[in-house]
Amino acid sequence: MRPSSFLAYLFTWLALPIVLAENYIESKALNLCSNSLEFTATYFNVKFTPGNRTIALSFNGKSSISGKVIAELIITVYGYEAMRKVLNPCDMDLEGLCPVRPGDLPVMNTNIKVPDSVISQIPGIAYTVPDLDASVRVYINSSDTGRDITCIEAELSNGKTIYQPGVGWTTAVISGLGLTASAATSALGHSKAATHIAANVLSLFGFMQSQAMFGMSSVHLPPIVQAWTQNFQWSMGIVHVDFLETLCTWYQRSTGGHPSTVVSDHAKKSIQILKKRFHDDLLKRAEGGGKDIHKSIVIRGIQRVGYRAGIELTNIFLTGLLFFITFAIVAMICIAVSKAGYKLLKKSGKGKNNEVQWTLMTKGILFRVVLVGFPQICILCLWEFTHRDSPAEVLLAAVMLLTSTFAIGFATQRVASLAKQSVKLYRNPAYILYTDPTCLNKWGFLYVQYQAKAYYFIIPALAYILVKAMFISLSQSAPIVQTIALLIIEASMLVTVCVLKPWMNRKTDIYNITIAAINLVNGIFLLIFSKVFSQPGILTGVMGVVFFAYNAVFSLVLLIVVLIASVYAVLSKNPDTRYQPMRDDRDSFIRSQSQHQLNTELDALGATARGEGKGLDHDDSSQSLNDPVSTYHHPQESSDKETLQESHSSVQLLPRSNSANQASRSYDDVLTRQSACTIERSYSNSPANTDPVLPLHTRRACNSPHPWQRGAGYVNRI
Repeated sequence: MRPSSFLAYLFTWLALPIVLAENYIESKALNLCSNSLEFTATYFNVKFTPGNRTIALSFNGKSSISGKVIAELIITVYGYEAMRKVLNPCDMDLEGLCPVRPGDLPVMNTNIKVPDSVISQIPGIAYTVPDLDASVRVYINSSDTGRDITCIEAELSNGKTIYQPGVGWTTAVISGLGLTASAATSALGHSKAATHIAANVLSLFGFMQSQAMFGMSSVHLPPIVQAWTQNFQWSMGIVHVDFLETLCTWYQRSTGGHPSTVVSDHAKKSIQILKKRFHDDLLKRAEGGGKDIHKSIVIRGIQRVGYRAGIELTNIFLTGLLFFITFAIVAMICIAVSKAGYKLLKKSGKGKNNEVQWTLMTKGILFRVVLVGFPQICILCLWEFTHRDSPAEVLLAAVMLLTSTFAIGFATQRVASLAKQSVKLYRNPAYILYTDPTCLNKWGFLYVQYQAKAYYFIIPALAYILVKAMFISLSQSAPIVQTIALLIIEASMLVTVCVLKPWMNRKTDIYNITIAAINLVNGIFLLIFSKVFSQPGILTGVMGVVFFAYNAVFSLVLLIVVLIASVYAVLSKNPDTRYQPMRDDRDSFIRSQSQHQLNTELDALGATARGEGKGLDHDDSSQSLNDPVSTYHHPQESSDKETLQESHSSVQLLPRSNSANQASRSYDDVLTRQSACTIERSYSNSPANTDPVLPLHTRRACNSPHPWQRGAGYVNRI
């Protein structure tokens, strides 16, 4: 019998789980599990189909072994040793293996019949359990001297996996529905519901990106963990599209790069996932051992997720970047369509006459797109610096990383500056952040999900993303360092959010703290997978299943929460009633903005009717939008003072009398009470929480409309 028969019999002693239409077990890579290079394989593929009782074997390699040998076969399932058997090629009468002769092994491509006695020893679950974590290892020893010659290993799979395109599409669609529902409810005037839905969707998307980041770590992950995290790689731009692959390969060749052919040559070469740390040493020895040394291609981390997605290793960066650019273009197209539809409705008389600042809206949405894609940009651009696919791609990575970091940094600095000035002038950071429509629409994506007093939390949140991305992208060659750093980062983030509780209400705090806790647990599991504790293999296999189980349940819960909130927001007449008032009194400031505009227009209309003024000065209005801090006064205070001053002036034209003196005193008293309201009102002393130190009549004046405001068009701010 030929050597191929011996390898086939070794393989068929397999045992264990996976899921698909046709039952089969296969292996596509023959790996080295020792420091010996006396037996190497350039290509290895074996597939066992119990239906027709055949093994299809393809093999190509080289051997320097000579003499009689014996083989010890070990089958491992989820770290548990399921079978151990000693095989003697001479007893099995295998031609060419008794004795073994050195030299190139002939190219093998054959089908071998397997006896029923062998098939009966393979458990049925081996064909049904997804992402089978099983391997067959063969130790080859000399029969004459007992010397250990080499060790070879084959990873086994049954083709069943939890990595399904439908999972990625489902998560993407639900996230999109959440964003659409948030935009729709915001357009209908339900700002509270829109803010809550947007905050939950943003947290959900961040969790999916965290799952993808764990999958990008260079630690050898159990097969089920690799498959699960692969479902979320779309959130990092790792999406296979045929024409994008062609475009990326063309661009790389055109700019002086050398595209890889790992995916295209997978049928000719053994592609193995890094499993043991000594593989690095083996590769170094193989590279220095001469041209005759055959070696497999070893991939891990970011290369692993790209390969599993069907993307060439040298196209991973550019594919992710093009995906991000496509996402930004789609967002701009949606804005253009909305603008055109708005104009058509306005011309037909069906739309409202409100002026929409489309330029401001476009800038705000672009900033939001950059924020969502910031983890993806950081990881892929930093990783590109270490691989240098082509000079042009390295330059592109530097430009994208600096541009996005500068944009987010500038927006963060602007928000912090406005909040500090608001605290200085009004003793409340929410005043300018929520009263000024320019600030709210352009920079609001950075702080609306947090309490007004915790506007600064965006700084540690961005630092968390940047530092995490640096260790994932730049520490691919040091998995232990990478996992320890990720564990420290996740623990620091959990402690920070538990202490600060920065989100806008208690439910959102619980929602995000739970996500941080799950990320920390994932970091602990990642450290276990790195085998830094030298735990038994069965523990690693079981922990992989547990990792998948609790992450799948938690992801399902998050998706259901977002889906229910989105559906309720769309179908409910007033979805704001589902949410309690926010603790920073932002609703009062947002309402005061519209009230200020209404009061100003009514005052100007009255002044024009009396011939006392020219109405609203649009230049001053635009100036206040551009520089809210330099021109801001409290909306109610401004309109009240102007009205009071007009009334006071008209009174002064009359002869001094008791009524005139009374009106003058009334005017001074109202101004005094208004000043007291403005001075004493702070974040902890909002209209909803009036300071008990103020006199009763002053507190009533703070929360009641003035006599001149009673009537049509004026709304009580309580």
